[in-house]
Amino acid sequence: MPSFDALIFDLGSTLIYFDGDWPEVYSQADIEMVRYLRVAGLNVDSENFLEEFRARLEEYHTERESEFIEYTTAYTLRSLLADWGHDEVPDEVIVSALEAMYRVSQANWKAEKDAAPTLRKLREQGYRLGIISNAGDDADVQTLVDEAELRSYFEIILSSAALGIRKPHPRIFEIALEALETQPSRAAMIGDTLGADILGANNAGMFSIWVTRRADVPANRAHSDTIKPDAVIRALGELPDLLEKLEKQ
Repeated sequence: MPSFDALIFDLGSTLIYFDGDWPEVYSQADIEMVRYLRVAGLNVDSENFLEEFRARLEEYHTERESEFIEYTTAYTLRSLLADWGHDEVPDEVIVSALEAMYRVSQANWKAEKDAAPTLRKLREQGYRLGIISNAGDDADVQTLVDEAELRSYFEIILSSAALGIRKPHPRIFEIALEALETQPSRAAMIGDTLGADILGANNAGMFSIWVTRRADVPANRAHSDTIKPDAVIRALGELPDLLEKLEKQ
């Protein structure tokens, strides 16, 4: 078993978890976004505009799961506004509207209690650490990392929104490995999603570690017989012991 230079983590449901009601959060987040757009002088009808906004997001979310191309939330909002007759909206209005929207959901994300202690121990042991997160907004990812007080542990924090490609696309793993100056055989990917984290790592030639604490979701159950991780842990706190055992094999 090779020793590892670098460890790459997923973010949502791996290092942090959502502690809220998604439908309620979406509803409030949409209200805040439209409220900002109206303050900025854009005439949008709340109910119809938001119904179409969520429909387009759902359509893009379906497409990106098969194409592995990231359609950002900003792209979705800007294209919808253009169809509503607002085709020259300043970038700062788009950014601020999405900040208002994401602020609602950000309040419901919490760091796993074993995240910081585990990351601290891994850094002390000499591992280089990174994050790859599938997400529609890079600023949201960066804010979530900061609010969880995890940034200091990582050399790189990559999002699909910033790169335009999603896990399991091999290129996003290549970019991370290049930044961490290591080879696939000397890196491990740690995440909760079989179809993104584990499949992506396996295809990239990395060691894959599945964290199952929050992994009992339909998407994972659909892949449970076809996508196999190299190792399984229930929680992050088990990772240092696993790595020690692997080093001894």
